[in-house]
Order: sequence, then C-alpha cells, then structure tokens
Amino acid sequence: MPFRLTLCAALLAACALPAAGRALEGVVTHVTDGDTVWVRPPGAAESVQVRLQGLDAPEICQAFGTQAREALAARVLHRPVSVAVRARDIYHRSVGRVQAQGGDVGAWLVAGGYAWSSHYRRRAGPYAQEELGARSQRRGLWADAEPLEPRVFRKRHGSCHLR
Repeated sequence: MPFRLTLCAALLAACALPAAGRALEGVVTHVTDGDTVWVRPPGAAESVQVRLQGLDAPEICQAFGTQAREALAARVLHRPVSVAVRARDIYHRSVGRVQAQGGDVGAWLVAGGYAWSSHYRRRAGPYAQEELGARSQRRGLWADAEPLEPRVFRKRHGSCHLR
C-alpha cells in the first residue's frame, strides 16, 4: 500500500508540472540565481521551478553571479511572466523562454552582460547577437578581460551548492 500511495503522489506531482511545449503563466515568487526562477500559476498552491533556456549565467558563488541574480530579480520578482516551456531538465525543472514586461528576459540578461548565450560546439547560441553587443560594449561580466564561463567554472571548482 505505501508504494502505491508514493507512486500516486509522484504521478500527481509530475502532472502538476507543465509539460514541454506548453505555456506557463504566473508570478515569479523567487529568483534562485541568474538563470533560475520560481513561477506560481494563478490559483496554484506551489511555484514551479523554471530554468531560462538559451543562456548560462555565472554561478552564484562565481564572479558576477550575485549581480546576475539581482538583475534578474529586479526585472521579474513579484511580476507576471509567461514561459514557453520547451523541456524538463535532469533536475526536474521546467526549461523555457521567459517573457516579462513585453520582452524576452533571456535576451535582456545576455544583452546586459549578465549571462552568456548558450552555445554547443561551434553553433552560436540563440542570443549570440546580444552577447556580441554586450562584449563589444564591455557591459556587465564583460568588463572583466577574461570572464570564466559557468560550465568551465563548474568543471574547475564544482557546484556552488557543494561548497
């Protein structure tokens, strides 16, 4: 019996999360770091964790990590957002593009120099133009001559959560 109850609870929790390809509307209740927010849909008791797609912000314990989180919070915390959910990651977060105040939050973060556009091998990421503009204007993290990409930081130092 306990196994069945656990299984049912897990299935109900999974159903409560937005599936890939779906829209999620709600208010941002928490900003974890420069690329992760929590969104509470109207009438829902709990918020859904959302990882912004297409970018990678500095780790919170990394140089410029706190500034990236503060910028994202100033833009979306306690404000309505719309999320085009594209996938779910290995941490069970919804992954998608976030819209707020009439614009793409990911594009705004990268253009402001708060994050890198995600790229894979030699493919430019979705916010490559925004990153190029931030680099050329030395905005945000680009004021540093050689900012360390978060994926490289994690390989060298591990996750901030393990510290």
